[in-house]
Amino acid sequence: MTELTAFRTEKDQFFGGHPQSPLTREQRKVFKGLRYFPENDSLCLEVKVEEFPEKVRFDMQTSTGDVQAYEKFGHFKFAVEGEEAGLTIYRSQHGYFLPFVDSLANIDTYPAGRYLEPEPLPGGRFLVDFNYAYNPYCAYNEMWSCPITPAENRLKVAIRAGEKLFSE
Repeated sequence: MTELTAFRTEKDQFFGGHPQSPLTREQRKVFKGLRYFPENDSLCLEVKVEEFPEKVRFDMQTSTGDVQAYEKFGHFKFAVEGEEAGLTIYRSQHGYFLPFVDSLANIDTYPAGRYLEPEPLPGGRFLVDFNYAYNPYCAYNEMWSCPITPAENRLKVAIRAGEKLFSE
């Protein structure tokens, strides 16, 4: 069993049986597991992040109309199936945050986007493994308040990795 498979199995167990799961009690009764893209090694990236010289505060809107404070940390570029793309990484008191929407939104992926927590590496580099991309809790239950992906992180490319659109 790969590390990713073990992670997904553990997540499904949490969603299906834990009282702090984002699923309602009714959803947990019929839950059979989340849907994922197959592991995609080409979307496990080590990227060089161009840090913004000035850290600008950014109030990210949420699904419930609130805002959450972040700072724009830096930007990186990468290629997906030969197409160039770029994303901005944000930072808060909780760490680094990478929300994104891909071209499969509302088809195979959650329309408001998926999230990642990029892992800092030495030398201004980050590990960005899209295989761990996940849906925000509001994708399962509208009672949750989730940051809405900013326009600058809406991609024209398909990210065929990570969690798919939730269906009950």
